[in-house]
Amino acid sequence: MPEEDSTHPLKRRQAVALRYQRGKDASPRVTASGRGRIAEIIMKKAEDAGVTLMEDPDLVTVLGKIPVGQAIPPQLYRAVAEVLAYVYRINKKFDGR
Repeated sequence: MPEEDSTHPLKRRQAVALRYQRGKDASPRVTASGRGRIAEIIMKKAEDAGVTLMEDPDLVTVLGKIPVGQAIPPQLYRAVAEVLAYVYRINKKFDGR
């Protein structure tokens, strides 16, 4: 989930990558997080892997505070579930193309 930081003159981006494997993970985990050049690398790798990107500046700000490798806290389940539902709908819509 990329975000632009409008307070920085270079408009540094922020990205957080999550992983959730149904039946394997109890909840989504942060697998990568960064700003600026690191965020660009995260987004490029996701695009190259065919991962759907979604922009939500408020959510990425909160997720960016979670250490890499850590599961998201229960307070964020609903917000992340909405993102995952969106991603599943997009993937299903474009499945077979």
